[in-house]
Amino acid sequence: MQQDKIVVGLDIGTTKICALVGRKNEFGKLEILGMGKAVSEGVSRGIVLNIDKTVDAIKRAIRQAEEQSGISIGLVNVGIAGQHIKSLQHNGSITRNSHDTIGPDDVNRLTQDMYRLVTQPGSQIIHVMPQDYKVDYEEGIADPVGYEGVRLEGNFHIITAQSTAINNINKCVTKAGLEIADLILEPLASSMSILSEEEKEAGVALIDIGGGTTDLAVFKDGIIRHAAVLPFGGNIITQDIKAGCNVAPGQAEQLKVKFGKAIAEEASDYEIVSIPGLPNRPPKEVSLKNLAYIIEARMSEIMELVYAEIYRMGLHDKLSAGIVLTGGGSQLQNLEQLTEYITGLDTRIGYPNQHLGKSRIEAVKSPMYATTVGLVLSGYHSLDERTNSRAPYEQEEQVIPAYYAPVQQAAPAPATAPVETRAYVPAAPAPAPVPAKPKEPGAASRFFKDIITRTKGLLIDDYDDKSY
Repeated sequence: MQQDKIVVGLDIGTTKICALVGRKNEFGKLEILGMGKAVSEGVSRGIVLNIDKTVDAIKRAIRQAEEQSGISIGLVNVGIAGQHIKSLQHNGSITRNSHDTIGPDDVNRLTQDMYRLVTQPGSQIIHVMPQDYKVDYEEGIADPVGYEGVRLEGNFHIITAQSTAINNINKCVTKAGLEIADLILEPLASSMSILSEEEKEAGVALIDIGGGTTDLAVFKDGIIRHAAVLPFGGNIITQDIKAGCNVAPGQAEQLKVKFGKAIAEEASDYEIVSIPGLPNRPPKEVSLKNLAYIIEARMSEIMELVYAEIYRMGLHDKLSAGIVLTGGGSQLQNLEQLTEYITGLDTRIGYPNQHLGKSRIEAVKSPMYATTVGLVLSGYHSLDERTNSRAPYEQEEQVIPAYYAPVQQAAPAPATAPVETRAYVPAAPAPAPVPAKPKEPGAASRFFKDIITRTKGLLIDDYDDKSY
């Protein structure tokens, strides 16, 4: 069934809107069937501002993906980002009625309670990520399913988004003739396509540098510990180049992509690029050294802000696997070295090809499409791996009623069978349990009566002593 399931990911970004159609092959790898891409004009810093322009771009991207894959698209997984994304820590608890083993239903009930928390006006909860659990004061439990106890507590990482931003995304997708299957925070989607389980276990920070925003997701012990979205991305570097070199926006973008370097020392002092001037004007010359100085200043600021966010949460010394850079902005030359210099942590560029199988579309293996690939993968995997490990437990629970069902159906078939069962039913509760219950309170009442009479005797003796 997983192989036949086709999932569509829709990334509504600041610079581009991208749709990917994928399915799992027989080896469990993701096979991309079609891709559609359109220039994004109605989105700024991850937030939809112009709904009509965004709808047109979504329709163009979906049409391309449908033509390439030969599949009619109706249901999509959509990513959400923007400065309005907030994350907070909260704990909750439930009291169970019995000492039976804790099951997935109890964990789900506790998680669903978190969605009912009162948030800031104008915001709503989009993700509830469990951190750890406590069962009857036994702390530090990663997965409580299978434990026995009455009180179940949990620490949760809660991610909220602005209601207007969510509504705008819903309007755009609905107007484009589509339906949202799931709304997923973009750094979480990127982590699914980029990070390995070993990195998540050791401790890693994923930095996704997009056009309008820079997304951060920090993992430790296989669990997400922090997520944030900073309102700076590759577009702000383009604006700096445009102002610093006095060129057109399109030329500034080309200079950044083709000749930009994140470390000025790596650029040559003598290399100069000549770019066409305005009509009837001479061409303009730009020094690559000056270009690198402009890029380094802005990239250093972005990386310092990201590291300050990691440091603020006290996670800077828990990242054994260092930092993984992805997104379109990560393709800037020498960015790895600059990140290592600023943070002091090992850094690598993340490519979304560890989950991808053979595909006609090679462009998907670029870091630029990490989020969109992650949105497709989220249709096959849950955001928290612990829910996958509970699958066999849930299957066992489902097998038990299936096993007993034919027995119950076979029993009423003969006329004598129900009579026999009725004869045996009262026989089971008849033995010792019934008289045992009244005996216990009788013994307890005697015990308390003895204590009361002894206390009375002591008080009377004490009173008599005082009267003498």
